[in-house]
Amino acid sequence: MIRTRQLLTLAVGLAAMVFSAQSGASGATTNAPDPITQPAAAVAAAKPNIVFVLTDDMSSNLLQYMPEVKKLQSQGTTFSDDVVSNSLCCPSRSSIFTGMYPHNTGVLGNDGPNGGFSAFHDNGLEKDTFATALKSKGYRTAMMGKYLNGYNPEDTVDGQQPYVPPGWSQWDVVGNGYPEYKYKLAHNHSIEPHGKKDKDYLTDVLSKKGQSFIKKSAAANKPFMLEVALFTPHGPSRPARRDKHDFPGLKAPHSPAFDKLPTNAPPWLARQHPLTHSEKHTINKKFRKRAQSLQAVDKLLGKLRESLTRAHVADKTYVVFSSDNGFHLGEYRLKAGKQTAFDTDVRVPLVIAGPHVAAGRTSHAQVSNIDFAPTFQKIGGAAVSSRVDGHSLLPLLDGGSDAGWRTANLIEHRHAKKSPDDPDNHGGESISPPNYHAMRTASYTYVEYDSGAKEYYDRRTDPDQLHNTAGRLSGPRLAELHDALTRLENCRGDGCWSAGHP
Repeated sequence: MIRTRQLLTLAVGLAAMVFSAQSGASGATTNAPDPITQPAAAVAAAKPNIVFVLTDDMSSNLLQYMPEVKKLQSQGTTFSDDVVSNSLCCPSRSSIFTGMYPHNTGVLGNDGPNGGFSAFHDNGLEKDTFATALKSKGYRTAMMGKYLNGYNPEDTVDGQQPYVPPGWSQWDVVGNGYPEYKYKLAHNHSIEPHGKKDKDYLTDVLSKKGQSFIKKSAAANKPFMLEVALFTPHGPSRPARRDKHDFPGLKAPHSPAFDKLPTNAPPWLARQHPLTHSEKHTINKKFRKRAQSLQAVDKLLGKLRESLTRAHVADKTYVVFSSDNGFHLGEYRLKAGKQTAFDTDVRVPLVIAGPHVAAGRTSHAQVSNIDFAPTFQKIGGAAVSSRVDGHSLLPLLDGGSDAGWRTANLIEHRHAKKSPDDPDNHGGESISPPNYHAMRTASYTYVEYDSGAKEYYDRRTDPDQLHNTAGRLSGPRLAELHDALTRLENCRGDGCWSAGHP
């Protein structure tokens, strides 16, 4: 089978287009010809499009309620071990935009001096994202939905109101879109107010804008990158009115970890009491609303794919579906929230379909949200900055072997005090653990807290992470784990690839 990189080479007469594993590992790239000097048709043919649908707080146990995502899985590759660098909205999204771990972006929370949109902006990160890289290569780029916590269309930033960061050709972003109704949307440099009618439901509005962007970009014969970042199923998990009666009687799944503490739980977790009957009832209601709210997202995915087909660009478009972090809902006696190192919180859905992507395949490679930016940049023939910690996923997408991929991912967490303005408090239910760093491989999860507490879960024999065996590890083994984790904590750029092979 002729692979994607070979087809692209033929399309523009390049000697070598950068879709190889070797260039991915080094971060080096051979740039495509400048689109200014190329015919529009040649540029569009050489550079596949990208449609990226990103949910908010979606746990993997909700995939079963999304038929369009399951269809995407049958036509593309599912990554079973996609892990976020920090299980919190803004740090995770910062890693997605830049391809860098939180310790390198400096975005460690949703607000405060080291968090939120202000930290991302003040740290100069907007100048070097996958959006700026792709736009420099002739792509039309669109950001729709949720940007970063703390962004407000009505604020004046750098003399702009609404503020539009570098790299985006079209900007349709909402500050507080969690209620799904009665919000203000920044459409480029103007503000569009929306009310509480059915037509104002935010996910549907973004769906229509996304379809229009695809149609216009294809008509202009320009390669495009569209990110649609939803606010669902994040609380309050408001479904469209047409979906609010779906799944009657649906209850939250009771995995072996539901309402159960791990043995030798760290102090912050050991304090959790068994869930009450009332708390379990609330958990069931929340899970049902989360499933209901995702019906509009699933429909959006289907509509965007239909638009690609109508525009005759479906065969040269990568469609990516994922979430910024996972979510626990009753597991380990924890009510609604995230931020732990358990798989409920850090392992998220990732499905990719596109040109010559292996259909119906599951990859078990240890991939991460830091891999999105370099993947998108490689697709567009853009250079990948030496600052990027992640690695292009392209070698894994055409059926390539998982062998040789990184074997460990880093997870970082900075304890955050509860803020009444932070939607990630989930009504005061969410618990932010003490500071920790964790290393997750295919077989185990190892956690070190700043307090000195440790967790070790052998997920081969304990997939639900119910037995913390850190206290039974030998001194040399603990030292080995600590050294490997320390290398990841301090890695930068290409060094993160070698640190990811402990």
